[in-house]
Amino acid sequence: MSAADTPRRALVTGAGRGIGAAIAQRLRADGLEVVTADRDEGCDLRFDLAGAELPELGEVDVCVSNAAITDTIAPAHRMSAEQWERDLAVNLGGAFRVIQACLPGMRERSYGRIVVVSSSAAVVGLPGQVAYAASKAGLLGMMKTIAAENVRRGITANAVLPGLIASERVRAMPAELFERIKSTFLPSGRMGEVSEVAALVAYLASEEAGYVTGQEIGIDGGAWLNTLALTREQRD
Repeated sequence: MSAADTPRRALVTGAGRGIGAAIAQRLRADGLEVVTADRDEGCDLRFDLAGAELPELGEVDVCVSNAAITDTIAPAHRMSAEQWERDLAVNLGGAFRVIQACLPGMRERSYGRIVVVSSSAAVVGLPGQVAYAASKAGLLGMMKTIAAENVRRGITANAVLPGLIASERVRAMPAELFERIKSTFLPSGRMGEVSEVAALVAYLASEEAGYVTGQEIGIDGGAWLNTLALTREQRD
């Protein structure tokens, strides 16, 4: 709540399912007035981030940019120009357009929370999904620049970088593929839950997170930790 007990208004893109839906649910539980957006039916707002005209977003206090294309599969040497351009238009360009539309109101009120949902692929790459990895990496530079431009305006900007999260789509992967991934990228022995990502986003969106800005925060269960043990004692 704000000092005047007026609920902050939050916008969550890509809120139709998965991580986005969990974030919207958590922010509502925390007392925010949440507006959901997606390109499919079922949310408060429906538009395509790649180029559709955006609704008025000047009253948004908390902008959570979560929407993304995740299923463009092609190695760099075979990726078409159309595939590349579509991923960047939605995942990076679309995120910027939404945040840009929210910024004037935030600056006028001297308050704002911007959270972009990036990916661990932004920092380690993702074979077979070069456009996705590039677009998610671009979000980090965008976020840091926006954080720097607005640090004196009461506006924070941060990024969360999920690893393998148990969304509906991920749970539907073939068992053989999951076991291969589990043995390599899940040292904790499990996938993350959408509620865990939502909890992290909720903190960054809160009044209490006013001193946290320009940060890249991984939520991946230690996927990139060096867990190689040289002795049995270390393994145990």
